[in-house]
Amino acid sequence: MVMDTNSSFIYSNIRSNMIEEKPRDLSTTRMISESLDLHYLLEIIHKATPSSLPTSSLFTENDTQCGENILNYGNMEKIVIGGILTMLTLLTIAGNCLVVISVCFVKKLRQPSNYLIVSLALADLSVAVAVMPFVSVTDLIGGQWIFGQVFCNVFIAMDVMCCTASIMTLCVISIDRYLGITKPLTYPVRQNGRCMAKRILCVWLLSASITLPPLFGWAQNVNDDKVCLISQDFGYTIYSTAVAFYIPMSVMLIMYYQIYKAAKRSAAKHTFSGFPRPEENDGIDCATGAIKLRKESEECANFSRLLKHDRKNISIFKREQKAATTLGIVVGAFTVCWLPFFLLSTARPFICGIECSCIPLWVERTLLWLGYANSLINPFIYAFFNRDLRTTYRNLLQCKYRNINRKLSAAGMHEALRLAERPELL
Repeated sequence: MVMDTNSSFIYSNIRSNMIEEKPRDLSTTRMISESLDLHYLLEIIHKATPSSLPTSSLFTENDTQCGENILNYGNMEKIVIGGILTMLTLLTIAGNCLVVISVCFVKKLRQPSNYLIVSLALADLSVAVAVMPFVSVTDLIGGQWIFGQVFCNVFIAMDVMCCTASIMTLCVISIDRYLGITKPLTYPVRQNGRCMAKRILCVWLLSASITLPPLFGWAQNVNDDKVCLISQDFGYTIYSTAVAFYIPMSVMLIMYYQIYKAAKRSAAKHTFSGFPRPEENDGIDCATGAIKLRKESEECANFSRLLKHDRKNISIFKREQKAATTLGIVVGAFTVCWLPFFLLSTARPFICGIECSCIPLWVERTLLWLGYANSLINPFIYAFFNRDLRTTYRNLLQCKYRNINRKLSAAGMHEALRLAERPELL
C-alpha cells in the first residue's frame, strides 16, 4: 500500500513536470518521456522513498564477509614466512622429542616428578605435529582455509585440546613444585607414579572437555569455504578462555608467590647474624686478649659444627631458591606468550560480534604464533635448570647413546663429592 501511494505520487510529479516543460522544449520532453522505462522509474522511486520501500536482496547484501581479510603475499614474502614458520615447527618437534626420549630411556630421569614434564612435552609435541603445519599452510596462502568444513571442526578441537593441556600441565607442575618445597618430608613419600598418572589424566580430560561444546551444538564454529574460526559465542568464549588460561595463570602466579615467600623465609633463617664480629680497636691487655681469642676460637668451632649439622637445611634452602627461579621464568615466559592472544580472544566477540572476526588477520596470526612459541621454549627452560637433562641432551645430540646412565651416575657422584669437600658451595 505504501509503495503504490508513493509510486503514484512520484509518477504524477514527474508527469506534471513534463507537462510544464512542454511549452519550452517539446522535442526534448518527448525524448525524455520515451526513454523512461520501468527500471528507471523503480530506481527513482527507490531513491526518493528509501524508508518506505521493502529492501531487496540486491541492496541489502552484506559486503563484509569473513574472507575479506585474506592477504595476498608475494613470492619473497611467502619464502620468508614459510621459512620462519617451518623453523619454529621443526625446533618445537625436536626439543620436545628430546624431552620424551630423555625421560623414557634414561633411568635416572624416570622419576614421578618428571612424568609431568613428559606430559607437557607430549602436549607441546601434539601442537607442533597436529596444529602448526595446517596453520602454516593457511598463513602462506593469506589466511584462507582450504582443508574443508569437516576437518575444520577436527582441527579446532585438536588446537584447543593440545594448547589447553600444555597450559594446564604447567599449572600442575607449579603446584607440584610448591608442595615439594613446602612439604619436603611428607610430599615425596606420597609422590608416586600412580598419583602422577591420575593428575595427567585429569589434565587431558579437562582439556578435552573444552572442545566438546562446539561438537555437540552448544556453540557452532565459524566454518565456511574461506574461514575456520572457533565459536564466537559469548558464553562459550568466557568459559573456554577462563578454563584454558585465566584460571591456570592465576594458580601459577599464586604458587610462584608462595614459593618466593618460602625461599625468602628460608634465606632469613639461614643468615648467621653477628658473625664474624667487627674488630674492636680499643686497647686491651694481654690477659683480656687471650680470653677474647679463646672465645673467638670457641665461636668458630661452634659455627663450623653448625654448618656441618645444618648442611641438609642449606641444601633445602638452595633447592627452594632454584625452584623459585625456575618457576618464575616459566610463569614469565608463559604469560608473555599467551596473555596477548587470550586477551584478544576474549574481547573479539564483544567487538566484532559472533558471526565473524573483524580483527586484522596479521594481528591474530602474530599473537597466535607467539602463543605457539611457548611450546618451543618449554623444553629449553627446564633443560637450562636441570643438569641431568642438559647432559642427556648433549649426549643424544652428539649421538653418544651408549652408557648415558653410567655417565649421569658418575657425574652425580662427582658433584656429591665436590659438595662434601666444599660445603660452602651448597
